[in-house]
Amino acid sequence: MAGGWARDGAVSEQIEASISDELARMRSQKRPVGDSLTHCAECEEPIPEKRRLALPGVKLCMECQQERDSSFQSRGGINRRGLKDSQLK
Repeated sequence: MAGGWARDGAVSEQIEASISDELARMRSQKRPVGDSLTHCAECEEPIPEKRRLALPGVKLCMECQQERDSSFQSRGGINRRGLKDSQLK
């Protein structure tokens, strides 16, 4: 139930648009391709066979991947709620 000048269903549309945007962003991220390595590309430790089978094209061991993931800075999303003043423009 939208209030003010917004039409009915506007909030649901905003939520759906936010979800669609995030799914598109996640799909566009680079995924490993090709054959999995038997040893980590960074530390040369063996990569377990279960990991290689679960993630085709994997290049890093769990520890190196976790270290890389922890240094990732996520970007802020679009604030679709905004202020009422911004909707009047």
